[in-house]
Amino acid sequence: MAHARPTSILHRTPWQPPVAVAAEGLYIDLEDGRRLIDGIGGAAVTCLGANHPKVIQAIKDQLDTLTYVYNMQLSSEPAEKLAKLLVDTSDGAFELVAFASGGSEAVEAVIKLARQYYVEIGQPQRSNFIARQLSFHGNTLSTLSLAYHPARRAPYADILDKDHFHHVSPAYAKRFQRDDETEEQYVERLRQELEDKFLELGPDTVIGFVAETVVGATTGVVGAPRGYFAAMKSVCHKYGALFILDEVMSGMGRMGSLHAWQSVGDGAAPDLQAVAKGLGGGYASIGAVLMSPKVSKGIRGGSGLLKHGHTYQAHPLACVASLAVQETIIEEGLLPRVVENGELLSKLLHDGLLSDQALAKPFCFDIRGRGAFWGIEFDFEVPEAANMNFGGQTFAMLVQARCFENGLVVIGMNGGANVEGTKGDHLMLGPAYNATPEEIRQIATVFVQSVEEVLKESGV
Repeated sequence: MAHARPTSILHRTPWQPPVAVAAEGLYIDLEDGRRLIDGIGGAAVTCLGANHPKVIQAIKDQLDTLTYVYNMQLSSEPAEKLAKLLVDTSDGAFELVAFASGGSEAVEAVIKLARQYYVEIGQPQRSNFIARQLSFHGNTLSTLSLAYHPARRAPYADILDKDHFHHVSPAYAKRFQRDDETEEQYVERLRQELEDKFLELGPDTVIGFVAETVVGATTGVVGAPRGYFAAMKSVCHKYGALFILDEVMSGMGRMGSLHAWQSVGDGAAPDLQAVAKGLGGGYASIGAVLMSPKVSKGIRGGSGLLKHGHTYQAHPLACVASLAVQETIIEEGLLPRVVENGELLSKLLHDGLLSDQALAKPFCFDIRGRGAFWGIEFDFEVPEAANMNFGGQTFAMLVQARCFENGLVVIGMNGGANVEGTKGDHLMLGPAYNATPEEIRQIATVFVQSVEEVLKESGV
């Protein structure tokens, strides 16, 4: 991508990203005069779009009253109110909250809090975590160890913790369910694999099983088959371990329910849950750990405090912004709208990519999602792709770049089609919850157009 100025930032991309200068709703203005529509909310973050008046006013008001307190000395009204809202809207699933400054921090806090719980209740022998292949839980060393995202782990593989973090198969039926298996049999196979891992490690050494309710960027919005989370939870509780969910990307309304497990996770409430992106909606850097009554009781019965923290934890500005975001979602009734928008987006994507006349049909492996979180996976190990040439690049990244050129922001990723992380092309869409039907149509139209342009240029 072309850039307009020198930079002193070590960016995360092989190209220098253009500079954004303003945003309104779903639209982002660049310094070169272009306007983009954000079809993925940054990284499934922005749930109200930019410049929502209620949130902006709440931040401005807070700036005039209290900008910072250190959480080991003082609390603040925004932090107390936000924690209460998160507990009160959980239908009894959660009783206590601990704040962080983002998703990686939230999952790191989950790891440490889970260990603390067992120390507090007199089971210090528990030191093992079980998570899944093709997962992502954050970019710290501990969260990279917990997850299994081959590409993101690779540079740090030799210093990751392999003694306390273990992995079982992903719950990805479209790729890994056997032809001779029913959905129930596939779930049972995965349940047995988890139980076997417990027995291999020693059941009383396992702290918990950790999973994304809907896998995000690693495989591209992959939900589990029906009954999976209930089965995994049953194994955890059979052996006295914690059932832990990472909803950093899929939670706080993105799937059309406040918590993803309520709509796409068998209603299996976790013992601990990490949330972040949609919590603050991009208006603040914030994450949180939500604790069940069981975990809360264990901590309260021991030290009664969180033995973990950071300087900016429960920052008043972050908490007041997040409180305003969550109140707006409730007041504007956005969760039903998320579901309606998802149904529209699904129809438009299926019509544009999988209809009989669609150019992309032979290569579109799957369209999946719900609400404001969608993954589109492509597969070029088909006869129709025999003479295609992507010029040494991957299809997903070519489409991401073409979408940008055409005025749409999406995320393209590779490596989600096998556990080694060496195959697969998928892209993700995740518009703001308050997107209009017209904006949903614009996103789908530009996306399909961009896919077709890349296909044509590659030999279709």
